[in-house]
Amino acid sequence: MTGFPPPKLDILIIGSGAAGLTLALRAARFARVGVLSKASLEQGATFYAQGGIAAVLDKGDSLESHIEDTMIVGGGLCHREMVEHVVNHSAAAVRWLLEQGVPFSTRTEAAAQETGGATDLSSLHLAQEGAHSHRRIIHATDATGKAVFETLRQRAREHPGIHLMEGWTAIDLIALGRKAGSRRRCGGVYVLDDASREVHSIAARFVVLATGGASKAYLYTTNPDSASGDGIAMAWRAGCRVGNMEFNQFHPTCLFHPHARSFLITEAMRGEGAWLELPDGERFMHRFDSRGELASRDVVARAIDHETKRLGEDCVYLNISHQPAELVRERFPNIHRRCLELGIDITRDRIPVVPAAHYTCGGVMINRHGETDIENLYAVGETTFSGLHGANRIASNSLSECFVIAFSAADSIAEKFADTPFPEAGETWPAGRGESGDDVLVSHNWDELRRCMWDYVGIVRSDSRLRRAERRLELLREEIRDHFRSYRISRDLLELRNLVLVASLIVRSAAARRESRGLHFNLDHPQTASEAVDTVLVPTDHADLSGAHAPGAQSLS
Repeated sequence: MTGFPPPKLDILIIGSGAAGLTLALRAARFARVGVLSKASLEQGATFYAQGGIAAVLDKGDSLESHIEDTMIVGGGLCHREMVEHVVNHSAAAVRWLLEQGVPFSTRTEAAAQETGGATDLSSLHLAQEGAHSHRRIIHATDATGKAVFETLRQRAREHPGIHLMEGWTAIDLIALGRKAGSRRRCGGVYVLDDASREVHSIAARFVVLATGGASKAYLYTTNPDSASGDGIAMAWRAGCRVGNMEFNQFHPTCLFHPHARSFLITEAMRGEGAWLELPDGERFMHRFDSRGELASRDVVARAIDHETKRLGEDCVYLNISHQPAELVRERFPNIHRRCLELGIDITRDRIPVVPAAHYTCGGVMINRHGETDIENLYAVGETTFSGLHGANRIASNSLSECFVIAFSAADSIAEKFADTPFPEAGETWPAGRGESGDDVLVSHNWDELRRCMWDYVGIVRSDSRLRRAERRLELLREEIRDHFRSYRISRDLLELRNLVLVASLIVRSAAARRESRGLHFNLDHPQTASEAVDTVLVPTDHADLSGAHAPGAQSLS
């Protein structure tokens, strides 16, 4: 079902990517579920994911090997119990996706026919990606996210118990007061109708944040425009802790082209033998890591950043032209097609690439069931800090986490469902303030925010850069607070309000880490501390950064 949101739902999921749709399908067997999307459903990051899903399926591989690879890349900050939970249940998630009809790539047509085709795990083709010691990446050519998303979206549209709502932007959580001896509770969400600019409230027994990450905070990103940190900001304002926000993963190889600034070149291409080269054709990765092009993403991104700055070049080049042309076209059909449209034949030409913001490793703190600090509020996917990724995410573990934690969250909600009544009415959102604001001011602040984060809180940081970022963000917060207080709200303003808050959390977390570890490299603190400690920020009882009244809001001090 699609359309206008009902005033009450058993479960309201904010976000329509892999994590949100998976939880919706798992929970719809016992509850009436709504999925809220601020744009069309496919505007989430899942749709654009190229690589795949990490799971142990090969006899020569092992769960312990996958666990250890994850722990090593995570720089000492992965929570082993969470790593074990996700790794141990990833194969079951892949099996469920096959049952839904996801068209994963098989080893060969003959093998697929012998082993039962697309419902048999043993028939799946396994790719290699950086820092994985074995081939364990399940994929659908080079468009895995699209294949997964389109399958889950179709299943959700067909399900009578799932209500899909496009064009609705979440504003804030309806946070209810504590009962004696209990945690604060979530009772629903305030939402904006993007078409009419009217505010509505949706009551829900359970709310799930599945809004993705915050890579839109950076000037260059592989993510769609929807990655504005909405779930992290809403959870923080409602009183949830966030963790490890300083660890922002920059994908090493984003296509450098004026007409395709967000097009990702999957890491799997390096897994299939592609080389990174300087403009003169020299390979350079061996100077930075013995694993060469298959080093972890943080190492490769810093190496490219170093070489481009050293040489004064705009980009480096990824070269797979030495591999058989048929293999390249078959393994990477979408990349081959898109690059051809831009005048680059990857079977013969080198691909110009640069690092770009790709994944938010920190977020709302959750346990293995997706539970947050607030009762009846769950979070899944890139919105969260689960402890899986630590200081750096290994390739293709993110989709595995989406499915495994969504499964666990659905099971947890099912256990509580019968004993959780609909919440009593919360406060009314003060809608209809003023007239529409000046769009030029909003767009200018967007640009200033993203350039500030790229220049001062990017791949390489320093204490002075972080201090500059903090001062500039403070000025932006004041302007956005005044704008939010004075003018009628819009989706652009809500996203800007959320992103400046999340950017401030990133800067505050980065300043607190007096070492270099994983994705966080500080020129003033280049050494890694002997003890690995998470950065955990706790909300305080102050006014919302926007300056507007949000019932029960708490925020950055």
